[in-house]
Amino acid sequence: MLVRFLASAAALAVATWLLPGIVLADGDLGSRSITLLVVAAIFGIVNSIVKPLFKFVSAPLILLTLGLFLLVINAALLLLVSWVAGQLHLGWSVTDWGSAVWGGLIVSIVSFILNAFFNKRGENHR
Repeated sequence: MLVRFLASAAALAVATWLLPGIVLADGDLGSRSITLLVVAAIFGIVNSIVKPLFKFVSAPLILLTLGLFLLVINAALLLLVSWVAGQLHLGWSVTDWGSAVWGGLIVSIVSFILNAFFNKRGENHR
C-alpha cells in the first residue's frame, strides 16, 4: 500500500514537472514535497471512492469506446483533486481540461510502470 501511494506521488510529480498546465506553488523542496504527498493522498482517496462510481455509471461508454472513456474519467478525477487541493489551499492545481487529460494519461502510465516494477521486484525476493 505504501508503494502504491509513493508511486502515485511520483506519478503526480512527473505530470506536474512535464505539463505547464499542472502547477505546484513555489517554495522550498520540503514544502513542495509535502504538498505533493498530501495531493497524492487526496488522489488515492478520490481513486478509491469516486472512480468506481464513475466507472459503474459510465460502463456502457467505456465498453463502447473500448476503454478510451477512462481517459475522460481520469481527467475529471484529476480536476476534482485539483478542486479539493484548492479548497485546502495546498498550492497545486490543474489549469484546464487539456492538461487534465494529458496529466491523467501521464499519471496512469507512470503509476502502472512503477507499480509493475516494484510488485515484480517484491515477488523475486520471496
